Amino acid sequence: MQIVQIFGALLILSAFVGSQANRLDQRSIMYLALNAGGSAILTVLGWIEHQWGFVLLEGVWTVVSVYGLTRLFAARSVRG
Repeated sequence: MQIVQIFGALLILSAFVGSQANRLDQRSIMYLALNAGGSAILTVLGWIEHQWGFVLLEGVWTVVSVYGLTRLFAARSVRG
């Protein structure tokens, strides 16, 4: 279980580091996907462990990231 937790955290941290290093735009598919994937993993693990504060934090992070991805894909489909 720890390795999955570390993997989820590394996804989020890689997005953050990439953004801080000006390698990833915070509105890019890669940035949002890394955050969505990592936070979804951590949300599920928090749920399993009954860590409700962690579920709240990571769950909101997941929803916001998925919302950003949805908006990005919708804008791209409108443009063609």
